[in-house]
Amino acid sequence: MDTRPLPVRHRLGRSALSRVAEAVARGLIVLSGWIAIGILTAIAVFLLVNALPALRQVGFWRMVSGTDWYPTSDPPAFGLLPAETGSLWVTGVAILLAVPIGVAAAVFISEFTKGGWKDTAKSLIEFMAAVPSVVYGLLGIAILVTLVKDSLRLDTGLTAFTAGLVVAFMALPTIISISEDALHAVPEDLRMGSLALGNTRWQTVYKVIVPSASSGIFAAVMLGLGRAIGETMVVLMLAGNANVIASSPLQSVATLPARIAAEMGEAVQGGIHSSALFGMGLVLFTVTFLINLAADVVLDAQRKKWRR
Repeated sequence: MDTRPLPVRHRLGRSALSRVAEAVARGLIVLSGWIAIGILTAIAVFLLVNALPALRQVGFWRMVSGTDWYPTSDPPAFGLLPAETGSLWVTGVAILLAVPIGVAAAVFISEFTKGGWKDTAKSLIEFMAAVPSVVYGLLGIAILVTLVKDSLRLDTGLTAFTAGLVVAFMALPTIISISEDALHAVPEDLRMGSLALGNTRWQTVYKVIVPSASSGIFAAVMLGLGRAIGETMVVLMLAGNANVIASSPLQSVATLPARIAAEMGEAVQGGIHSSALFGMGLVLFTVTFLINLAADVVLDAQRKKWRR
């Protein structure tokens, strides 16, 4: 019997190589996470540095709560409240429409379609996400503007409601896709157990499957909300871009991203107007960050609940 020691490469074996590969992969994942944090921090610092001149001259609270936006007047006024109100109206209309429709569509695709029909539905949803926003804007101008104006007897069809309808349609692919993935991830044993206890298919869906996938559905809603808040082109084309504090979604409004897109090309680089637009971008960045942070806190609490 040969009792000589094995060569080093044989003694290391697959387990050692696996440990090395795992350590390298873990290091790359950690590095990627820190790079992402660094990029996010750099964006925040860049916005803050460029917004500082306007914040110093106007004041943060006066800018956020100001009711007038006249950047070319003497003296100029940089109140963000009209754009903030417009963003709230457009986003509110979009989410109120997109969430129930999106979640219902996800439930239908996940639980009540099979085979080719399911694949076709998912392909159509992916195609909806790939359509450029300007195309949706053109469709809104051609169809919805006149329809909203005539059916609601308004002076103009360029309103927050019109823009919200199209933005809701654009947020649907995000909500449907992520919600469907969350529903699909629910273990089959839960479905079989519910049906074995005598529940109907519908009772199984709303008593077992949807609650089990609630964290994923919540994440889908938050991502859809972020999609709606940040939409620029459709709102610029359909909301009317009016510098008013709207009291209802049936008025023309301007939103934060649309105003930035409309005026950044006309603002003098390094001037107070440009700095105020960067301040507007900083407000938008902060709002979206807080929304995602709140979503992460809720999701973490939901995970801990289901681990129990």
